[in-house]
Amino acid sequence: MSRIAISGSWRTVDAQVERDVRSAIASLYMAGNGIVSGGALGVDYIATEEALKHDPVCARTLIILPTPLSVYAAHYRKRAGEGVITAAQAEALIAQLTRVQSANPLALREMPFDACNNLTYFARNSEVVNNADSLLAFQVNNSEGVGDTIAKAEARGLPVTCHRYSIAAPPTAVLHSTFRSAREAAQILALASAKQRTLALQEMAAALRRHAPAILSANETDMSAAANLTAPLRERLMLTPERLEAVASGVVAIANIPDPVGIVQTEWDRPNGLHIQRVSVPLGVIGIIYESRPNVTADAGALCVRSGNACILRGGSDSFHSSHAIHKALQEGLLKAGLPPECVQMVESTDRALVGEMLAATGLIDVIIPRGGKSLVARVEAESRVPVFAHLEGINHVYVDAEAEAAMAVQLLLNAKLRRTSVCGAAETLLVDAASPLLAPLVQALLDAGCEVRGDADTQAIDTRVRPATEDDWRTEYLDAIMSAKVVANVSEAIAHINRYGSHHTDCIVTNNAAHAEKFLREVDSAIVLHNASTQFADGGEFGFGAEIGIATGRLHARGPVGAAQLTTYKYVVKGSGQTRP
Repeated sequence: MSRIAISGSWRTVDAQVERDVRSAIASLYMAGNGIVSGGALGVDYIATEEALKHDPVCARTLIILPTPLSVYAAHYRKRAGEGVITAAQAEALIAQLTRVQSANPLALREMPFDACNNLTYFARNSEVVNNADSLLAFQVNNSEGVGDTIAKAEARGLPVTCHRYSIAAPPTAVLHSTFRSAREAAQILALASAKQRTLALQEMAAALRRHAPAILSANETDMSAAANLTAPLRERLMLTPERLEAVASGVVAIANIPDPVGIVQTEWDRPNGLHIQRVSVPLGVIGIIYESRPNVTADAGALCVRSGNACILRGGSDSFHSSHAIHKALQEGLLKAGLPPECVQMVESTDRALVGEMLAATGLIDVIIPRGGKSLVARVEAESRVPVFAHLEGINHVYVDAEAEAAMAVQLLLNAKLRRTSVCGAAETLLVDAASPLLAPLVQALLDAGCEVRGDADTQAIDTRVRPATEDDWRTEYLDAIMSAKVVANVSEAIAHINRYGSHHTDCIVTNNAAHAEKFLREVDSAIVLHNASTQFADGGEFGFGAEIGIATGRLHARGPVGAAQLTTYKYVVKGSGQTRP
């Protein structure tokens, strides 16, 4: 007798798959052979049901569970309560497995794990393969679990026969499955050691480098389809070998930063002897919605892994192929480190309706982080039932005080505006003190560098190349070589202008007057305020965070660059010696 391992999708099975499974199992048993399977729903359930028709005493049937049956049954009933499966499905599977165990206790093998999750399921797959002479697989929609079993069978040199199917599932159903698997993965990742998460990040960086040709090819596909985008958006979308290497290096930098999980933030003793600690813990599952920058895929995935959070990424349609190629590399790194690939997931569709599903996923997603233009952030803030870390546009200002040093002011201004015009830390408005003699050299430096200047009447008087500024210019994030400019009476008027027109992102003052600098830093209501430094330092990497998901401009939980430490919350750990409250 040969024993054939059966592997198949549990979530999506249609009538054709069921017919093929039943026919194959009947043929195997009629030929005197038997099966070994993993005792799941879908293909496993159908195969076992057919096997019981031909082998009711289960002499040639072996079912391997990742846990004792009692734990397995409780898990499936819990999944039914969560709406992942129906109660009828759960009870039918439990009844089937109980019948197998009653017919032949040796036909139901229970592994010693105490929980059902991706790691124990993958371990179960290994046992199925180890107890088989060949593998018969029924893979629907490139099911990852079936792929894992196939890979393990091939590694052992077993003959493999695979029937592959493509069955369309409603996008919302697929997305809700993603939510649930992310929640499960988050529980595993939160308990992983800092060492294992560091290893995962190192493996993710290695995979990005290993798959660089495929990622760059995918980016070329995106760039070819993006001919109608503006130059700044194309610049954000484009990957080069140098930029991709910088992305991989950024993941390594995140691996090297101090682990933010499990940190005792403060502790104290109470008079009754209780010892209380406030300890950092992951947020859970983070949904990240972003637009055309594919590097965000790696930054966000890496920061979430570093901070012990699972994440669900929804990139823009413009970067669809690039982001998915990067995502594939990240998941490969997670697997190599022994962590579930579901720790970092991507929405597999560009359907905008799925954004609404993410925003309504209370209980499944803990935080939403939008990273993009004003319309995206506005929609997320207006519709989300999940807490939001808002990342608004960067309407950033450079204020040159009357006591600014000329060379420094010119140098900082050109860097703040033109180093990279498409980043959110780029300056968009120049404010110059009326008492400063630097308006002319500053404006001329911008113009000579190829930057269009739109100014008030005083600024227009400096150079005929200056265009008139409108009220809208003070509220515009250009992301291009364009800058608005205005003369203000003093530091107080500069502060008032920034607080009225700015986006509370990043603003700087150039001055040698310590009192003016202190007033500016104290009164400007922005996430980042700088004295004598370029606004382009508004970046998590420059802050020593390794990278950032965005610059949060709100007030709650996180403000400024959102790095790994900002993706944690805390819990109180109270230790006593038998105290009771009177």
